[in-house]
Amino acid sequence: MPATTQADVVIIGSGLGGLVAGALLARYGRRVIVCESHSLPGGAAHAFSRTHQGKTFTFDSGPSFFCGLGEAGSANPISQVLAVLEESIEAIPYEPFGYYHFPEGTLPVYGDSEKYQQAVEAFCPGGATQLAALEERLLKIYAPLKTIPTLALRADLKLLPLLLKQYSGAIAKLIPVLRDLDRSMGEVMAPYITSDWLRRLLDLECFLLSGMTCDETVAPEMAFMFGERAQSVIDYPIGGSGALVDALVRGLRKWGGELKLGAHVQKILTRKGCATGVCLKNGTEITAPIVISNATIWDTYSHLLDPSALPASYRDQKLETPAVDSFMHLHLGIRADGLQNVPIHHVVVHNSDLPVTTPGNTCMVSIPTVLDPQQAPEGYYTVHAYTLEPFEGWKKDKQYEQKKREKAETLFKAVERVIPDVRDRVELELIGTPLTHSRFLRRYQGTYGPAIKAKEGRFPSGKTPVKGLYLVGDSTLPGIGVPAVAASAILCANSLVTLQESEGLLNQLNQLN
Repeated sequence: MPATTQADVVIIGSGLGGLVAGALLARYGRRVIVCESHSLPGGAAHAFSRTHQGKTFTFDSGPSFFCGLGEAGSANPISQVLAVLEESIEAIPYEPFGYYHFPEGTLPVYGDSEKYQQAVEAFCPGGATQLAALEERLLKIYAPLKTIPTLALRADLKLLPLLLKQYSGAIAKLIPVLRDLDRSMGEVMAPYITSDWLRRLLDLECFLLSGMTCDETVAPEMAFMFGERAQSVIDYPIGGSGALVDALVRGLRKWGGELKLGAHVQKILTRKGCATGVCLKNGTEITAPIVISNATIWDTYSHLLDPSALPASYRDQKLETPAVDSFMHLHLGIRADGLQNVPIHHVVVHNSDLPVTTPGNTCMVSIPTVLDPQQAPEGYYTVHAYTLEPFEGWKKDKQYEQKKREKAETLFKAVERVIPDVRDRVELELIGTPLTHSRFLRRYQGTYGPAIKAKEGRFPSGKTPVKGLYLVGDSTLPGIGVPAVAASAILCANSLVTLQESEGLLNQLNQLN
């Protein structure tokens, strides 16, 4: 007989979605077990260290842009969760947000709207007026959304009386912009943006948020991004994205939850249409009436769940969900002499004649040790550069190492826009491919989530046809960033407890703010 453990909730995967759901449910008093197949928690947000010639460098594996982490009353869902878990992280505010490097020049991106508009005007005469008009429209969407804390949300009909009771004013302000909630960014900005250059800039901003262009990105995503950048605090967590993971793990354990590392879930167990737990690769079974999968929708329905547990038409439809491409990553440990004034964040567009979504054309560069020197030895920096890269065509063969090197060249060139002599400074070099993503993150084709275009479908909800089985993470809400992932977990966790319980936690958050 296999060894058996009992819990109220078992969660597959310790990405931010799994940890937020697990920590919240533990805070609600549920017996929670989070199963992580790897030796480190965090999923795509984990931090990792490498030692080279006695020097240890710590790298972010994924997220690097943040807002409102150290701000009281923040609209950032992660900050709200940490507040009610009675955990906190230290974050360093900075400005500008970053720099966009185009072939025609470099644009500083400020949180301060007026400064950003002035910077845009230098590239696009008349662009400041157009951008200001668009931002005014987007902030009308953002303002009522910000008033309603993400921690208040749930994915059932009990949400309505809560919103009417506590946030009737915000609901009233949403009514005039209800139409925009289901429109694309392209549709919302059409009356205001006439400049091709400015439209391309906004395509870039959408791409950084959703992996898609303006015409494909839903407007509320961009409204929230514009609002947070302009009205929240732009900051970076000391310890990088790993600090967020560590704080959530502390919160999970503080409230009685358990994290099992090296616990690879082989199968979701079901009986008579209901989830009953999971079976680990080592044969251990964890029984629970609630199973939450932080794996992607493709991995959950293809590998973890027996095909017979789902209606065939439903399963086929969900597995056909389009996916965002995977990524190439370049992690460098470099000598930092003479680089004291280099900014932390950059986006490099190599060719203005190609779409920003073209793999290799748009590269993100983060140098977190500018603000957080503890992630590298004294006198050194870490650099993380990444760009889209399709999974198709990648395989471990004799050409793999050469292909890695060739594909990483666009990332090196991007870093050279910021640090021209970077190749001469390199002490440690790590190149990650879609195969790296697929292997270490156990994600379908190494993807960052669904690529569902506005007006062409809705994201899969966290609910499934299997009673007691739920999904969290980037498979369930628009946006490939931290706020969307955390929000998906909040929706799921709150829907699994009574309205009185979730309202009680919300009241605690309101008192803290």
